Amino acid sequence: DLSTGIIYRRRIATCQNVIPEILRKVTSWGNLVSVLKVPNIYLEEESWLNLQERNMSMRTRCLTWTQFASLSEESAFRESLENPDWTDFTQKGRISVTGAGLLNCVLEAFARSFLKQGVKK
Repeated sequence: DLSTGIIYRRRIATCQNVIPEILRKVTSWGNLVSVLKVPNIYLEEESWLNLQERNMSMRTRCLTWTQFASLSEESAFRESLENPDWTDFTQKGRISVTGAGLLNCVLEAFARSFLKQGVKK
């Protein structure tokens, strides 16, 4: 956007399905079985880079499993107030699984663990 100087990007990413094989085999609830067995997971990522204010915001959400799960993540990168050569990074995520019966908690715990591993990287 030439008037604001903000660069906006939207992209779709493909990732390999990381749901453990045991969870894919244990589930026997109609649509859930076919949804968990997909080879790839699709994500939508949006980003806003403000060169004038020297910050960037990102929002990612899962496009796969939308009928059973909601996974989203928001990140912000800003110039540090302590040192302009440093970057302050904040991140938050949300996970909600429904329609999987007793496996709701198991799938949420797995997703939470997977996202925490990504944060550590």
